Amino acid sequence: MSDDIKLKLPLSKADIRQLNAGDFVLLDGDIVLTAGLPTHERIREHMRADKPLPIDITGGSLLHLGSYSRETDGKFDVLYMNPTTSTRFNDYMPEFIRHYDLRLVGGKGGLDHASTQAMRDVGCVYLSFLGGGAALHTDAIKAVVEVAWDDLVSHYRLVKLRVENLGPLVVAIDSHGRSLFEELSHAAQDKLPGLLDGLGAGRAKFLTGG
Repeated sequence: MSDDIKLKLPLSKADIRQLNAGDFVLLDGDIVLTAGLPTHERIREHMRADKPLPIDITGGSLLHLGSYSRETDGKFDVLYMNPTTSTRFNDYMPEFIRHYDLRLVGGKGGLDHASTQAMRDVGCVYLSFLGGGAALHTDAIKAVVEVAWDDLVSHYRLVKLRVENLGPLVVAIDSHGRSLFEELSHAAQDKLPGLLDGLGAGRAKFLTGG
């Protein structure tokens, strides 16, 4: 797609500040991902103990992507990856974004206002992945660079992948404080009274035989 913005990782704060909510992007380079609550808890434990992570995410990415993987003769292969719901990690992400000075977070479903504020403060964006787009996402994987915390099930591990043309992904929360998720939620709330009035009127008409 000619309107897609090609991003070569790693990204600077200046790169991030140029992106706006609604932009479509493609990623080239190394990303770090996990889909696990236990993984986020472990990251928090390392962070609060001032202990380095086995895969450094400072100034980089932490994407909520689940992966179905297999290990053959000690080699870790990602057979497919697909986004998981980011809102499950709302309690962790504002602190992670600030502490690790993250540039990219993402998955599906968005993050809350506290995360949006953290992204604005440090220069970070949320990328929305197509749910059910496993074939598209998986095709972008070029190599497994590094895997950490092998004691966890495969999709909970901390994984670094090299990708090419990953996307198109939507900048759903930008570093200027604009969140498409919040805007859609507010629009839905504005329409709700009218919808309820219409349903009430229809129900009353049905009950009276009108």
